Amino acid sequence: MNKRVEVLPDKTALIGRSLQVVREKIQQALEASDRCTIALAGGSTPKPLYESLATCDLPWEKIHIFWGDERYVPPEDPESNQRMACEAWLDPVDFPAANIHPIPTGAGDPAADAKQYEQQLQQFFQVPPGEFPALDLILLGIGDDAHTASLFPQTPALKVSDSPVTVGNKDGHPRITFTVPLINQAHCVIFLVSGAGKQDALAQIFASDADDFTYPARLVQPQGELWWLLDEAAGRQVK
Repeated sequence: MNKRVEVLPDKTALIGRSLQVVREKIQQALEASDRCTIALAGGSTPKPLYESLATCDLPWEKIHIFWGDERYVPPEDPESNQRMACEAWLDPVDFPAANIHPIPTGAGDPAADAKQYEQQLQQFFQVPPGEFPALDLILLGIGDDAHTASLFPQTPALKVSDSPVTVGNKDGHPRITFTVPLINQAHCVIFLVSGAGKQDALAQIFASDADDFTYPARLVQPQGELWWLLDEAAGRQVK
């Protein structure tokens, strides 16, 4: 695995560097296959990255957008990851609607919607059931508890190995999430982490002997590149 860790001076520098790396990965994917598939993260850290991407001149018609996880709320809900990304990036550039592949949340049954997204992924990437597609780029963050996507400590979603999508659980609230095997199939995974509140989680994620199911981001070990982009507040103790 090709792992890189960079600690940037502050969040502004973090976003600037993440924009540079994301653009490089988009270009590499376009050169390899004339399209780029990206799974987006929610949370506050990537929002300015999306706003920066909206100012770029990129071939939107060749870029396909997915989400690594979603709260089980309607897309117009303020808590929706889809809504945040659309407002920050996709709507301002008039992104092709056919290239946006949101996680469905309207069935009233999280398991049914997770299955539907699994089928959408299989159809788009032309992979049979039981196999995992390889996205070009997956963006992730971490919580103070070291969760990533909607893979929370000591929850059943962490052990799902036979499906690319499953139902996560946050304090009794369902979420739909990529599974660990799907994330690890990616050509490139980029973690964006900011804030002093993430120091303890990062210490465990980077430790040699911590428990993977207590600190779920440790399970992300992709076949391709793994980038950790941290601001100084988060990463000052990372060696």
